[in-house]
Amino acid sequence: MSNDTKIYQKILNAIVEHQLPPGSKLPEDKLSEVFGVSRTGIRKVLQRLAVEQFVTIKTNRGAYVNSPSEKEANEVLNTRILLEPLLITDILKNWNKAHSDQFKKSVKKEKVAEKNKNLPEAIQLTAQFHYELAKLSGNDLLADFIKKLCFRSSLVVAAYGSKHSVSCECGDHNELLNLIDENKEEEAKIWMSRHLEIIKASLNLNIKNDTQINFKDIF
Repeated sequence: MSNDTKIYQKILNAIVEHQLPPGSKLPEDKLSEVFGVSRTGIRKVLQRLAVEQFVTIKTNRGAYVNSPSEKEANEVLNTRILLEPLLITDILKNWNKAHSDQFKKSVKKEKVAEKNKNLPEAIQLTAQFHYELAKLSGNDLLADFIKKLCFRSSLVVAAYGSKHSVSCECGDHNELLNLIDENKEEEAKIWMSRHLEIIKASLNLNIKNDTQINFKDIF
């Protein structure tokens, strides 16, 4: 993995895990100092994140963590609500006990993170659960799209959500796994749709974030 890719991954993870809230300024000089690379190298990473819509680059003002609009927040969740239940049919075709065991271990990690009130880890694990499940559909194009939507959902939750947005109040993922284990296709589709609807309903679209960032503490 190249150094640029490592820096990209660290900044992306910090965004997904709420360490860099939406609206945070990303000064090239401070990031250059923290990572020990040139500002040109940092600029390349920020441009890549901008292409993926995690970062906004404003002329003569620099880069900021993208702060999704209410419209974007709704569109991201609505798209997931539309697509993810549809993948259940193909997921069932490829499902086996090894997959079941793997995902149940993942859910245990989610529960530990939630119990420890570790919101950043809980958000990351929840996103991972959904995009890893999507990969089992065998549709690589859609799975990759779902993965990007999951990351953008994490950004939306960072902007507008709370611990309730990733808690069991939105539905225990074990419930979905049990339905898949029992080959209950329609029930699993309904569960997935309801689960994502509850996450959407948990968002407070009026929240504004003005957190001061210490990049040395993060990286």
